[in-house]
Amino acid sequence: MTAKGRAVGAKRSRRGRGRAGFPAVAGTLALMAVAACGGGSTGAQDGFRPVKQTDGTLTVWVDSSRLAAAKLYQKEHPSVKMDIVSYDGDANGSNYLRTKVSLFDRTRHGWPDVVFSSQNNETSWAVQAGFTAPLNKGMIPKSTLANWAKGANDPCTVDGTLYCLRNDLAQTVLWYNASLMKKWGYRVPTTWEQYEALGRKVAREHPGYLVGSAGDAFAPEIYLWAGKCGANHITGPKAVTVDATGPNCTRMAALLDTLVKNKTLSLSSVFSSDFDKNAADRILLMPGPSWYGGSLFHGSFKTPAHQIGVAPMPQWSGDARPSVGNVGGGTWLMSAHSAHLKAATAFLTWVTTSNDYQGKVAPGYPAYAPAAKTWLAHQASSGYYAGDITRPLQTAANQVWPGWGYGQFSQEAIWAATVTPGLTAGKSVRSMLPSWEDAIVNYARSDGYKVTR
Repeated sequence: MTAKGRAVGAKRSRRGRGRAGFPAVAGTLALMAVAACGGGSTGAQDGFRPVKQTDGTLTVWVDSSRLAAAKLYQKEHPSVKMDIVSYDGDANGSNYLRTKVSLFDRTRHGWPDVVFSSQNNETSWAVQAGFTAPLNKGMIPKSTLANWAKGANDPCTVDGTLYCLRNDLAQTVLWYNASLMKKWGYRVPTTWEQYEALGRKVAREHPGYLVGSAGDAFAPEIYLWAGKCGANHITGPKAVTVDATGPNCTRMAALLDTLVKNKTLSLSSVFSSDFDKNAADRILLMPGPSWYGGSLFHGSFKTPAHQIGVAPMPQWSGDARPSVGNVGGGTWLMSAHSAHLKAATAFLTWVTTSNDYQGKVAPGYPAYAPAAKTWLAHQASSGYYAGDITRPLQTAANQVWPGWGYGQFSQEAIWAATVTPGLTAGKSVRSMLPSWEDAIVNYARSDGYKVTR
């Protein structure tokens, strides 16, 4: 067994979102017929034709947070020769993986066998480039694939073919300070109308306290995605429908404007020193992803134990289909150029389903439902949280609204360039929806998308 750790374009994530945690299947797998030779990109349109298979070292690329997974697999499978390579994981949309794959395509060597990405949109280029191998065509049993959370592998599916596996989820829930809610006699809101009303009440009765934050570029993924705003509906590999001014968008924008104006919604990034110093101990409510518990409250804010609870994301009154947003997560891809498909598939299956890693070690909420049960049990047993965290997180995992897709263009970059400066300057979110829509359309078209408005 060999192991190597080296930096490949290493770049730390600015916020490390979804990576800080709360306090297998590996057998004989069916492979498709192996071609006698080859190595060129085949693409999805003409089928997958593996290169000649050989014994050899399995090359796995991981970010710093997934390094523990690769090392644990190596420890549990000492007969597998591995070359573990550390890279930035495409953090903050660096596109490092795509750039290197393009280079490897030209030189005809260098592709990793398996790679982790912190991004959920890698298939938007990787399938067309012929980089990623199909996984539901004899590689991984359907019975195994059926255990992912509902919709979790949607970002990995192109025209019915699965090209990656979701590692972890970042479903949104409502975090709240149970101690303060009890002390002040407030009830946890179940609807957005109640949430807004409580924000108004907090502004009057306890000025300076917060019911949320809109200061990060992923704010639309928390609020507008959960509110079923159709600003980012990916309808095909290169097709998107954009409607950022519809009623679901305007009513959520109006809610945000109300709470920004009365200062119960912060405009500082939750990762900023300003927020940590001036607002971290004044949070009453905070809609946000599953990783907020470990990354923010336990990690950054050092919130004392037994204060923070988890509740379902609020819903609009009368909406019979609960929906939540998603902020992060990650995916595993297996190279179509791999000459070690059996070993690569075994690793890929283990790293996404194993209780030894996903259930007991992984920092984020596992996308594989059986491992998520184990993971939740570990979080509950830590004694850090107030009340039950299992049910709301488990329920939200199956409620991520499918109408917000994972395009090649970055919604966070668009929001940061278009809306954030306006918010800082005192403009309302509602007034900026048309310009936000125009920006999405322009970004999408520049990436070759057919846009419907």
